[in-house]
Amino acid sequence: MCGIVGYVGRPKSLEVLLGGLRRLEYRGYDSAGVAIITEEGDLVTRKRAGKLAVLVDDLAAEALTDGSTGIGHTRWATHGGPTDGNAHPHLSRDGKLALIHNGIIENFAELKAELLADGYTFESETDTEVAAKLLGREYEAGGGLAAALGRVVVRLEGAFTLLALHRDEPLVVVGARRNSPLVIGLGEGENFLGSDVAAFVEHTQRAVAIGQDQIVTITPDTVTVTDFFGTEVQPTEFQVSWDASAAEKGGWSSFMAKEISEQPEAVANTLRTRIHDDHVVLPDLAGLEESLVGIDRIVIIACGTASYAGMLGKYALEKWARIPVEVQLSHEFRYSEPVLSPTTLVVSISQSGETMDTLMAVKYAIEAGAKTLSICNTQGATIARESDAVIYTHAGPEVAVASTKAFVAQIAALYLFGLHLAEVRGTLSPEATKEALDELSSIPEKLEQVLLTKERIQELAKWMSDSRAVLFLGRHVGYPVALEGALKLKELAYIHAEGFAAGELKHGPIALIEPGQPVFVVVPSPRDPNSLHAKVVSNIQEIRARGARILAIAEQGDASVLPFADEVIPIPLAGALFEPLLAVVPLQIFAMELATAKGLDVDQPRNLAKSVTVE
Repeated sequence: MCGIVGYVGRPKSLEVLLGGLRRLEYRGYDSAGVAIITEEGDLVTRKRAGKLAVLVDDLAAEALTDGSTGIGHTRWATHGGPTDGNAHPHLSRDGKLALIHNGIIENFAELKAELLADGYTFESETDTEVAAKLLGREYEAGGGLAAALGRVVVRLEGAFTLLALHRDEPLVVVGARRNSPLVIGLGEGENFLGSDVAAFVEHTQRAVAIGQDQIVTITPDTVTVTDFFGTEVQPTEFQVSWDASAAEKGGWSSFMAKEISEQPEAVANTLRTRIHDDHVVLPDLAGLEESLVGIDRIVIIACGTASYAGMLGKYALEKWARIPVEVQLSHEFRYSEPVLSPTTLVVSISQSGETMDTLMAVKYAIEAGAKTLSICNTQGATIARESDAVIYTHAGPEVAVASTKAFVAQIAALYLFGLHLAEVRGTLSPEATKEALDELSSIPEKLEQVLLTKERIQELAKWMSDSRAVLFLGRHVGYPVALEGALKLKELAYIHAEGFAAGELKHGPIALIEPGQPVFVVVPSPRDPNSLHAKVVSNIQEIRARGARILAIAEQGDASVLPFADEVIPIPLAGALFEPLLAVVPLQIFAMELATAKGLDVDQPRNLAKSVTVE
């Protein structure tokens, strides 16, 4: 969950490292640090607790000598609190080697005991310093930095990416990865390493993803990749589809505000080139297409916001493709001993494609013989490479920790897959397919309309900024929207928020209702012949009678809600399955604006990181 960047090339390391860390800070912002080999051959480091700005200010007050080789790190604390001492980089005993780390080394205590017995001392509480000391000792044994790293990584247990440099090899950075992301950036007379392409996209859009249990060595003119035992491998290069400007705020008050505004474009990009002549065309499924006819069950695995997208995917897949679907949290999946077979399709959803819980669940599914499909937003990500097929969402970089545009893009991708699977299985008529595709294609324009309600939602958020708890209710596809609305408020505003299936009210949660209690209600369309509209209006009446303040998200023109709601936020007309793509946006805006009214950082909420690469 940390951000890492490495560079070898021209004497501008500090510029590259700080620029990369600025774009990677969403991965961790407890502390930050850099290590550079100067043109004189010295190894210099600087690290500070707090956000990257603390380090930048420190460097402005007392300059660090620049050089052609460097590594940088922004941390999400695991072992040891966010202090200067626990910040990365960590050094070898002789101070000639610096190392940074993403992930968790599970057997660090055993290794630390070994080093202590050998006379080593430690200055931090981290597992990372153990790796640094161990690598320093191996380097002294000879063979060079890459060979020493190879001897160290085979002893480490857990998930990790390591980057290291040594004063005696001044134009070399080495890296290793196991179950944690690492990407190479290919330049001219310079090369880069990063936990994400954002680390180097300002300088190059040519990238290579490192495979599982592989080591990379970069110099200004060469890139060498081997397995942990030194056998050279040839990784595949890919082109990053966005540039550095896409990861900048561009005048917006926050990345989250920018990304909420980009949702029409995110959905449009996910649909683009995939709908032709009233058919879904998914060349992405080439590795899976022949197996789809024989699939008799689907399991969707995801965490957090992505799991709510999965719940919406379940409704669509079961309705259109007439196939049983279950949704499980990735971190529970493999421990429940699920029944899987070659006719089971496991669909994983992850914005980063590196979510550790989901990656481990995908590997479990593969070992059990199931087919696997990933829905992912990041090119070259591990989950995408591990799966039989991948549908990329093309939402562009999402920097704010709390997901917004990735969520709606994931839903769009799931719906595309659902309609494609329905066609393969012959479960949906051409007329019904066309109607659904027309609805889906209209979503970007309707999202633009929803965004126009921002000012009124902002007013509501300011009025409610002292709320201690907010409840969210929905039925059918409105239920996952309620869950997502509550999660956004918890993530951003740090207040109690709960999402409920509205039908559960009388089975317990209605006891929470008291005078003045704010309750958001996602109201289904009254036009749907199978609608639960009347039942939801009845739920509204039940809680209003007990003094709740009702904030309804309802279809434009739904007059039946007006007598019972204190506030109605209108959304454009849409089919039942497509309403969630619109109804979730006011809840995203509300959470962002309430947090802003409380003076909180909506891009970097406390205790959270964007890419969860530890279990």
